[in-house]
Amino acid sequence: MQNTFITRNDLKRAFVITKREIRDSFRDWRIMMPILFLTLFFPALMNFTAKAAVDFVSEYGAEIIGERLIPFLLMIVGFFPITVSIVIALESFVGEKERHSLEPLLSSPLSNIQLYLGKVFASTIPPLAAAYMGIIVYLVGLYINLGWVAPLQLLIQIVVLTTVQATVMVSAAVVISTQVTSVRASNLLSSFVIIPMALLIQGESVIMFWARYDVLWAIIFGLVFLNIVLVRMGVQLFNREELLGKDLDEINVVAMWKFFRKEFVGESRGSLIRWYRYEVTKSLKRLSIPALMMILVLIAGGIIGYYHAALYPLPPALLQDVINASSGLRDRLSDFGFFTTQGVGLVLYQNVRASLIAAALGMFTFGVLSSVVLMLPLSLAAYFAGQAAIAGYNPLLFLAAFILPHGILEIPAIILIGAATINLGASIIAPPKGRTLGDGWLIALTNWVKIFLGVAFPLLIGAAILEVFLTPTIVVWALGK
Repeated sequence: MQNTFITRNDLKRAFVITKREIRDSFRDWRIMMPILFLTLFFPALMNFTAKAAVDFVSEYGAEIIGERLIPFLLMIVGFFPITVSIVIALESFVGEKERHSLEPLLSSPLSNIQLYLGKVFASTIPPLAAAYMGIIVYLVGLYINLGWVAPLQLLIQIVVLTTVQATVMVSAAVVISTQVTSVRASNLLSSFVIIPMALLIQGESVIMFWARYDVLWAIIFGLVFLNIVLVRMGVQLFNREELLGKDLDEINVVAMWKFFRKEFVGESRGSLIRWYRYEVTKSLKRLSIPALMMILVLIAGGIIGYYHAALYPLPPALLQDVINASSGLRDRLSDFGFFTTQGVGLVLYQNVRASLIAAALGMFTFGVLSSVVLMLPLSLAAYFAGQAAIAGYNPLLFLAAFILPHGILEIPAIILIGAATINLGASIIAPPKGRTLGDGWLIALTNWVKIFLGVAFPLLIGAAILEVFLTPTIVVWALGK
């Protein structure tokens, strides 16, 4: 494992690379023209948009929309210039390889971490400088046209948010640049950076329009943590010899399938009992720490849900109607054909679909979003338990009736699926020693499939049967009196 501790000497040598890269960037009009456009023209356009929007909504008495639009456009003005950084970062290593200027750089006495940091700084500084200038142009225009001055806290949040977003995008793009052999391939893989960042911007837009600016600090903290992970990942995966030795990006589906099949079958020799004894047991042992993390996530989700019950209470009459309706729950569900194998299939389908969605989101977010998706049902259950407590019911009895009968199987399945997905995301950050990034990811994917098919799926089948045939009966018995 390479040492990722950064010293002052590392930073000093990294800035040697940074100066060289920035000088080359200023000579490339394809980079400078978008930066100048986004620095000067785009803030002026947003300023005009803000003034026009405020004037328009003021005519209809909706001033609050204009007030929320101005900070939102401030965030957008800061974000758009840093999008150029991903173009610079994607070409940081692979672009030099295509231009045949990489060999002298890699043969220099600089360490891996110095080379990596130099490329990251060089890809970040020019777009960030453009973003800061764009914010200044936008604020000056707003003060002249509308007399609007940004609150100090909001201004600090926007500047910090713009900075960490740029560093996250660059760190991820530089990692991609070290793992491919052509600029075309790096541009195709850039979707793994662009899509999550676009989703994040959409979420930030909702926060800005709701004026919940305190939530931005949580986003900033999460991005800082993610950036640390990406820097560690980049230094961990950076290999000079491998970077020079790659000549062609190749996806060998047949070889990948053979590797997957070998890892999946392992020492079972076609015996299901041996497969469970050796392969599934081995995969379960690898999930001890991720499983503990997932248990903590579920507990935190339950606490959050229960806490918010007091903050956002339901109307007492509505909750009482729901509780009272439980006395006829079994008859109503029977009318819809719930107590049938079709009902079991429907519940199982919903649970499997949620598991696959969580796994897909986890691959893009190192397992973070998968944990959020999997903890939502328990958070909602805890929220309604809190509502029951407000209405005078025992919240533990509520949870025992609605959750425990099928949760005794479903919750362990959720923990295992979440742990396997966290392990899958972690394989990208730190592949097994002596393995390539692709091999490490395939091993983790094989473990996920073994856990899902061998343990989680049977548990979900049992949970669906209990949820259809047993849980409604217990709910009626416990709460329908």
